[in-house]
Amino acid sequence: MKKLIFLFFICVYSAAQAQSSYDIDIPKIEETIILDGSLDEDVWKSASVYAKDFQQYFPTDSVIAEDNTTIRMAFDDENLYIAIECFTRGSNFVIPTLKRDYRAGGSDNITLLIDPFSDGANAFMFGTNPAGVQREGLISRGGTDIEGFSTSWDNKWQCETKIYDNKYIAEMAIPFSTLRFNKDIKQWKFNSYRFDMQSNERSTWVPIPRNQWIFNLGFMGNMNFQEEITSSGSKVSLIPYAISSYEEDVEAGSPPDVKFNIGGDAKFAITSGLNLDLTANPDFSQVEVDRQVTNLSRFEISFPERRQFFLENADLFSSFGFENINPFFSRRIGIVNDTTTDTNIQNAIYGGLRLSGKINNNWRVGLLSMMTQKEEKAGQPDINYTVATVQRKIGARSNIGGIFVNRQSINGSDNDITEKYNRVVGLDYNLATRSNLWSGKTFVHKSISVDSKTDAIAHGFDLTYNKRKFLARWQHEYVGDGYDAQVGFIRRTDYFKVGPDFRYFFYPSKGIVNRSNLFVNYRQFWIPGLGKTDQDIATGFSLEFRNNSRLSIELGRKYIFLFDEFDPTGTDSTPLPEDSEYNYYFLMANFRSDNSKLLSTNFRPYVGQYFNGRRYGARGAVTYRIEPYGSVALNYNYNLFDMPYLDEKKSTILLGPRFDVSFTKSVFLTAFFQYNSQSQNTNINTRFQWRFAPASDFFLVYSDNYFSGNPDDPSDRFDFNLRNRSIVAKVTYWLNM
Repeated sequence: MKKLIFLFFICVYSAAQAQSSYDIDIPKIEETIILDGSLDEDVWKSASVYAKDFQQYFPTDSVIAEDNTTIRMAFDDENLYIAIECFTRGSNFVIPTLKRDYRAGGSDNITLLIDPFSDGANAFMFGTNPAGVQREGLISRGGTDIEGFSTSWDNKWQCETKIYDNKYIAEMAIPFSTLRFNKDIKQWKFNSYRFDMQSNERSTWVPIPRNQWIFNLGFMGNMNFQEEITSSGSKVSLIPYAISSYEEDVEAGSPPDVKFNIGGDAKFAITSGLNLDLTANPDFSQVEVDRQVTNLSRFEISFPERRQFFLENADLFSSFGFENINPFFSRRIGIVNDTTTDTNIQNAIYGGLRLSGKINNNWRVGLLSMMTQKEEKAGQPDINYTVATVQRKIGARSNIGGIFVNRQSINGSDNDITEKYNRVVGLDYNLATRSNLWSGKTFVHKSISVDSKTDAIAHGFDLTYNKRKFLARWQHEYVGDGYDAQVGFIRRTDYFKVGPDFRYFFYPSKGIVNRSNLFVNYRQFWIPGLGKTDQDIATGFSLEFRNNSRLSIELGRKYIFLFDEFDPTGTDSTPLPEDSEYNYYFLMANFRSDNSKLLSTNFRPYVGQYFNGRRYGARGAVTYRIEPYGSVALNYNYNLFDMPYLDEKKSTILLGPRFDVSFTKSVFLTAFFQYNSQSQNTNINTRFQWRFAPASDFFLVYSDNYFSGNPDDPSDRFDFNLRNRSIVAKVTYWLNM
């Protein structure tokens, strides 16, 4: 018995020691820190507690990283200072680009995750590579999936690096005004991950199992501030803009339109954790155009939000429901339907406000209100969009949240086609256990419309059990026939769906394969009272190689019942009839080569049956990098349809050459060409950006759209008649008051 008691205390002591090893003590300093990549300051020389002994995440997660990394921290009234040493076995670094917000995969870099509220649900992300190129972003949903990772957020902070023979050093200064935090909390959560292409390893300070995402917030150490944070940083930021544009709509036959406009945003720190953002006459012309896609489904496709105003704390508004049952989709704001042409057109935004952030460690709130301009020709009145949310932390990392969405017509007339109002109320519960063994969510939402539609309910349930060698997931969805979320993204209504997934993982200790898994997934849809409409069954395997390449192969079977006629080729051909059903088998593969190489590729072929015929196709990309100044890429998507009910074979072609050039760390040029046979459109978008000051930019954007004809009609190919053209010059400046 004594031996058991002794062993128990040894285990407790060892666990305490292990826990305390993931702490960084952060002193308050009077000393001036010069960001130069040389750790000459006394605070860096005397710092005794710091992050070290990073552990591998790839190729294995059970050994100390071959190349060491150390992180020290200090702070004063305005900034959090961070000194990072990344030791290497050489200086042949992989630096694909000098452009901000680069992708981490396949390059040398280090990333910091800072969770000021220690809630394991949300964090700020800051990163750099050996050349001092910065990236920042936000982690939401506990980092339990890729949808909670975003680099679209932008803010002010500084970083300088210096390369040595056996390491590179990075020094960062992050203003407390950039962070949202509770000044009474002296212990924040922190982790860091590093991509080291010299040793071909990924490592983290606090170990993260290989079956979890490397940015998972369930595995964090502690930042211990030795004194209270008394930030004297800016409480108000003004971001004005001026813009001049030339627009020509040749297709509509309207004369050229030359405009000059001004507007801007303002940020107010209500508290250290709660922020008020205002915008007046916002303009988003500098936002990169969407990548075109080939849509062969019967439903709408969602595109990500890229507009800066909507991005900070975006999860407070946009993470309710599922991706395809979302009660609030911010891209609905600023776009209306022109009933005369049945097309979506841009709708000017007068302005708006967003109040978002933390009230305390347990409560988050969000309030968004935007006002859009009347579009008389489209039959649309002035519209107010209001979203209110609240979220309460439960347990270690879970939360419960409520949302209210209101789309309200203002001063409408009898000729307006928009309903007077459309509303959604909802409740979500998000689950994430401490180690992420269990994760998921459930929700119930109700829409409220003028005509008081019945069965206006949407419900979903998602639960994942994630062990090292086994993953099991159950998901079901129900969307009533009367559910109408006009400011949301709802792919379809009037259905019930179930979707279980199972995966089994293997981790070979030798050979070229680093990890593999076998998977089986199933999807089935029913329309209440009518029966089964869709069924997907798929099985296959995926391989992750030690050289960073990947391969997956999937064999699937589909069943589809068409309640309405549908053209499966997406080419405006003769549709298949309504009330018809189809069973077919197909084979798909996906190969991604090592993206750390100068030449890389992603190849996704498809072959097999398709409705009552056959389909052959492939999509992917080929990329060549000229390090570190840019890359040339060709994105493609080709489909050939051999359908017996049509007189001839049909095809769709999507080609997207892209050129990214980084002249310096502050001057960039992106040229993006897209030829899409499905929309019979060729788009050219060229964007020049000069970041002349922190978070301040000059943009010059040139866009063309051409009618490019029908590839299946020899008499109607490639005439390239100009549809519309625009040239925009815009300057923004971030001013801290």
